[in-house]
This record gives sequence, structure tokens and C-alpha cells, in this order.
Amino acid sequence: MAVIPPKANRKEQRGCDWWCYKERHVVECMFGKLKCFRRTAMRFEKKAINFMGMLAFVAVLLWLA
Repeated sequence: MAVIPPKANRKEQRGCDWWCYKERHVVECMFGKLKCFRRTAMRFEKKAINFMGMLAFVAVLLWLA
């Protein structure tokens, strides 16, 4: 089943899972907020462990704000 709802002018309307759509929106908003931090958006940290640490740090900053 599709997660994104169809356009209103589509000839054959298909179903949409609204719960998954809301969850997807939350995740996409979180990625948008993470990209506001240039260091994570440009991936200055080349090692995966350092990058994950930076993501955790930014997530804590967003959670506290």
C-alpha cells in the first residue's frame, strides 16, 4: 500500500495508510532539522563512529530546544 496520498485529480484513487504517512512526516521533518546543522549536512566527519556521535549530539540539541 502506498504511503503518500494520491493527487485529488487522479482518475483511479488508491488507498493510503494515514498512520504511516504521519510517521513518515515526522521522520522527514527530523532530517530537515538535522540538515540545518552544516557539519552534519556536509558530513565533515569521515569516520562512521564520529558521524554517528555528531548525529547523536545534534539530536540531543534539537530535543532540548
